[in-house]
Amino acid sequence: MGKQVKLWKKYSLKDGVLVKRSVFCPRCGGGYIMAEHEDRYYCGNCHYTQFKT
Repeated sequence: MGKQVKLWKKYSLKDGVLVKRSVFCPRCGGGYIMAEHEDRYYCGNCHYTQFKT
């Protein structure tokens, strides 16, 4: 399996505000974080793929 990142590493605090550093699936909603690959983001729930530009 690929390298796993802890969930707390996908967020940061900036000026007292929680900022997300990950991409969430536009189809499934804010609760589904997309997997990050070299050239794309992928949702394992609905299989949506978003290519990096």
